[in-house]
Amino acid sequence: MTLTATAVPAIDAEILREWRHDFHRHPETAFAEHRTSRRIAEILGEAGLEFVTGLGGGTGIVATLEGRLGPGPTIGLRADIDALDVTEANALPYASRTPGKMHACGHDGHTTMLLGAACRLARQPDFAGRVHFIFQPAEESEGGGRVMVEEGLFERFPMDAIYGVHNWPGLPVGEAAVHDGAVMAAFDVFTLRLRGNGCHAAMPHLGSDTLLAACQLVSQLQGLISRETPAHQTAVLSVTQFHAGDAFNVIPEDVELRGTLRCFDETLRQRLAQRFRDAVEAQARFHGLEVDLDYQQRYPATFNTPEHARRCAAVLEAMPEITRVHRDLPPSMASEDFAFMLNERPGAYIWLGNGEESAALHNPHYDFNDALTPLGVDYWVQLVRTLLARHPDTP
Repeated sequence: MTLTATAVPAIDAEILREWRHDFHRHPETAFAEHRTSRRIAEILGEAGLEFVTGLGGGTGIVATLEGRLGPGPTIGLRADIDALDVTEANALPYASRTPGKMHACGHDGHTTMLLGAACRLARQPDFAGRVHFIFQPAEESEGGGRVMVEEGLFERFPMDAIYGVHNWPGLPVGEAAVHDGAVMAAFDVFTLRLRGNGCHAAMPHLGSDTLLAACQLVSQLQGLISRETPAHQTAVLSVTQFHAGDAFNVIPEDVELRGTLRCFDETLRQRLAQRFRDAVEAQARFHGLEVDLDYQQRYPATFNTPEHARRCAAVLEAMPEITRVHRDLPPSMASEDFAFMLNERPGAYIWLGNGEESAALHNPHYDFNDALTPLGVDYWVQLVRTLLARHPDTP
């Protein structure tokens, strides 16, 4: 579709703010982003962009724009659109209206930035080649990126490279971080149930103490990190839930533990997963308990392609709004299902500062910084125009 500049509405900071606040008011979680998806489609349609809906389990969207400078490469730009099961603690006029759910990771801002870039580029498609704008559901733990890949994202929408952005609290607005390799850790989750014979708390010898076994196991598992992981490699194991008992005077029959294990090296990941199973089984045998372990490897580690990371850094460094591009920040132990896309195509995933005073990601007081939105739009637009600049030899 060929568009004229006057056919596409101009996008300014106020419109971006209105879009972002609307997404924030109406958070939707994994694979249920129906209103969000409809609103994205409305905005893309108003800009005259061609798009396909119903992807990634039903709520994903891919819009496509052809440049007017002739043939060239095809790239993908991705934004995540889902929220979290978090109760918002902010007293904002645009605070979440959905109990127990909020945009506590900034995906409302990511969606808005990509929409703004799509609209601006549709207004002035001064590039050679093609851009796919990917609006992906279910990034938070449920692997919407994996689902889109498995559904044939790259076969249906061929592309030479793919790029992503995440806001970063603690980093000032106007600063960015680009990694040449590892960016985010692999992500495994576990649910562990220990079952024994419950008994009176005054007579523990008549039963099997599931609580004692579970407490010992929580401590023992940390040895996988402190004593079995090479000091030059990074890994973290966190038990985040402990469910057991209902009475003061009863040792419960069942205890449930949940948590995560994260690292970057795939060989280490597989070894830690097996040693985790070994430790659980040994502890259960020692205490005479039955064990039910559900261990799931959710996301691989996110690794940038060095060449593409350098291209992103060069674009950022050329932007007057960017005051500093960090090239040496340590990678994060948090995880990203954009990793599934980077496993299929070269590309890069960068961080843009959300402000030094910003609450942490996944915190009920978090809010995406509206001052970042226009900058994020500018980055996407400049990335497209730089990577898809017409070659001098092209007529």
